Amino acid sequence: QLQLVESGGGLVQPGGSLRLSCAASRYTLEYYAIGWFRQAPGKEREGVSCITKSGNIIKYADSVKGRFTITRDNAKNTVYLQMNSLKPEDTAVYYCSANLDRSCSTYAPHAGSRGQGTQVTVSS
Repeated sequence: QLQLVESGGGLVQPGGSLRLSCAASRYTLEYYAIGWFRQAPGKEREGVSCITKSGNIIKYADSVKGRFTITRDNAKNTVYLQMNSLKPEDTAVYYCSANLDRSCSTYAPHAGSRGQGTQVTVSS
């Protein structure tokens, strides 16, 4: 089955930027809608963004609209999340997975495809 690996996290100051990558280690991700999710300590998992397999439908959580951009490069078997104007409240473990809702109308992570996640810490 599809297995994804996240990378690109780190420590950044408020207002800074990071680009996360979600790469498929086996199989191709071009047939899947892919979602980015995050979970902070003590908080519920939150859907951050989703992109359909063709890239023609993109969804963002209200909390990241205008700051985050999701893109996909099927030739590189990778989905990206560009995060700008980062805030301390963006601090969380970010992970990607196939989204069971192919239309991206809802966030529905496929647990079997997600990776270990990548830590994003926004702090001065």
